[in-house]
Amino acid sequence: MNLSNYRPTKDKISTYLPLGSFLIIISFFDILINTFFNLNITSFLTQKISYFFPLVIGFIGFYLIRIEFSGVKFLDKLNKNINSNNFNALLTLLILFIIIKSILPILNWFFFEANFVGNSKEDCTGDGACWVFIKVWFNRFMYGLYPDVEQWRVNTAFILLFGLVGIAFFVPQKIKKYFLIFLIFVYPFIGIKLLSGGSFGLTYVETAAWGGLSLTFIISAFAILFCFPIGVILALGRRSSLPAIRYISIGFIELWRGVPLITVLFMAAVMFPMFLPDGTFIDKLIRVLIAITLFEAAYMAEVVRGGLQALPKGQYEAAKSLGMGYWRMNALIILPQALKLVIPGIANTLLALVKDTPLIFVVGLMELAGMIGLAKTNPKWLGMAMEGYVFAGLVFWVICYAMSRYSQNLEKKLSTER
Repeated sequence: MNLSNYRPTKDKISTYLPLGSFLIIISFFDILINTFFNLNITSFLTQKISYFFPLVIGFIGFYLIRIEFSGVKFLDKLNKNINSNNFNALLTLLILFIIIKSILPILNWFFFEANFVGNSKEDCTGDGACWVFIKVWFNRFMYGLYPDVEQWRVNTAFILLFGLVGIAFFVPQKIKKYFLIFLIFVYPFIGIKLLSGGSFGLTYVETAAWGGLSLTFIISAFAILFCFPIGVILALGRRSSLPAIRYISIGFIELWRGVPLITVLFMAAVMFPMFLPDGTFIDKLIRVLIAITLFEAAYMAEVVRGGLQALPKGQYEAAKSLGMGYWRMNALIILPQALKLVIPGIANTLLALVKDTPLIFVVGLMELAGMIGLAKTNPKWLGMAMEGYVFAGLVFWVICYAMSRYSQNLEKKLSTER
């Protein structure tokens, strides 16, 4: 049967729209009843027909409501986005049916059959998740092996950081730059001193004891703080008219982009100390921070270079005609425009940086994923890997989603489109 001969039209919308809507409702009703109440309203049909009945009925329903320029705003929007053709209609139904079928098992595992109360693995008697594992190990997941009595220092460091960042949004523009200078060039040393101790009456805590989510934040914050300016300098260097600067920048970028991060971390943590003079020691965490920063700076440089190349030559010529030098031209005219164009790329690079931090586990630093890997190998908690990694996944999703939303708001705020 050629369905094109029965194509729904606007002049028959009063017939096709109610009929199509009814069939779609029937298809979803069948799936919902079967999923949540284990009832099959089409049990009178053969097994194969009954299994595909909701999909076929829903597909026909979507076809009947696919009325071009119907004049109904909601219907036109639905047809444009998820029902523009037969393939999209079928794909929409399959995705929605899979989601509906997955809801109950997920809810059972997460909540209804999960265990929340207890202090040991023996308290987990249900078939769902054992969130007791997360509760017992939560402190370690947050702070790693940092001494319990000294964890107030970690909290203080982060409270100060978040407080200063929050204040920076509300202070007058005249003194905001001083806040930024303090945050970038002064606070990192205060925070590190507070965490490491060794002076001012604070007990020394070696960096090997740092870990958990706090270490993830520390590495991400430092790498983000320094990879961006280094990336900008490399991008400008790659476009420099001076051959020496240009080729050095190209060589640096291509070298760091040509090797995997796990290799870079291994070289920084294991191989690099072998080349140091006798008696010279650089902390492993410092070496890892430098390695991640330089690695991400190479990617950041290419993102920024894309923004620089997107600007027309007229911008450069206009700045030069005003008598601006190279650095003033880039600082006041070129970079503000170029960076606005590549905010999505910059955000993407920073998100990748945050998600790459679990790789430091291979060099013995226990951030969040590393601590979960350590906890799941504990003889008393064997078999708890699923709960741990689900917890880590949710934490990273929240962090990355917040960064993504902020970048979208920033992009909208700085947009010059009308």
